[in-house]
Amino acid sequence: MAEGRDVQWVEVSEGQVGQRIDNFLRTRLKGAPKSLIYRIVRKGEIRVNKKRVKADYRLELGDLVRIPPLRLAPEEAVREVSDGLRNLLAGSVLVEGPAWLVINKPAGLAVHGGSGVKIGLIEALRQVRDDLDFLELVHRLDRDTSGCLLLAKSRTALVTLNQALKAHQMDKQYLALVQGRWPTRREFVSARLDRFDAGNGERRVRVDSQGKVSRTRFAVREAFSRVTLIEAEPVTGRTHQIRVHAAHAGHALLGDDKYGTREGARLARELKLERLFLHSNALTFPEPSSGRPVHVKAPLGETLEAVLARARQAR
Repeated sequence: MAEGRDVQWVEVSEGQVGQRIDNFLRTRLKGAPKSLIYRIVRKGEIRVNKKRVKADYRLELGDLVRIPPLRLAPEEAVREVSDGLRNLLAGSVLVEGPAWLVINKPAGLAVHGGSGVKIGLIEALRQVRDDLDFLELVHRLDRDTSGCLLLAKSRTALVTLNQALKAHQMDKQYLALVQGRWPTRREFVSARLDRFDAGNGERRVRVDSQGKVSRTRFAVREAFSRVTLIEAEPVTGRTHQIRVHAAHAGHALLGDDKYGTREGARLARELKLERLFLHSNALTFPEPSSGRPVHVKAPLGETLEAVLARARQAR
């Protein structure tokens, strides 16, 4: 981020009403890490209507926000989005409404920066879409998962869509390639899930009788000789739910370096699969203003289609 020479005075617009001041600053100060934002708020360098505020202050229409000039050390700054990533994200928007957009998230890109990730999808997209005053994730996808990802362009839309998500009014459908022949009779996997630290700071999930209630609907899309293409619809929204439930059922996802098996890794190599085969191919949600259902589909990428073509040849 280039150094600002002057104090900025920003008047809060209608689309920013209700947004927390820390999230507002993350959008305005595109290169600033969270730690710096919380520090300058705590020290009183950020003022709203000439008064100190806390990080959880919610903006009101017409508020005047004072933002001081910042100089970021190179190791502090969020990386500027590359031209390649900029073009990729600009071309990945599947559909856009007045207060929301759905992007076909590329595999290998974390949705948030942090923990060694200098730039995530949301930080990059805020740079690409600098025409927007507000842009927040409605839900998340794992770093190695591709497909439909919903974002809100206003605070009101974010709250409405989050409520729809909690009320199970949002349907998500995934495609996954799993090890072995998935039985056509198996429709649901219900197994409680618990998060734990794998010992190196890595977040993992396991089936545990004391964990949270979790349920996933599975259906066979296409069967091959040693692998199966399945549809997965999470009824609940736990971390890594599809991956852990599939592995628990004895059919781990191919390309899964957390919950996969040696046999699955061997099959992935034979099919020249170099990533997790998990793709959010369809998303249905109520349009925030009208409540009418919006249906969005994200086609499989060329690399995953090529893997399926090789699986068909090996029948």
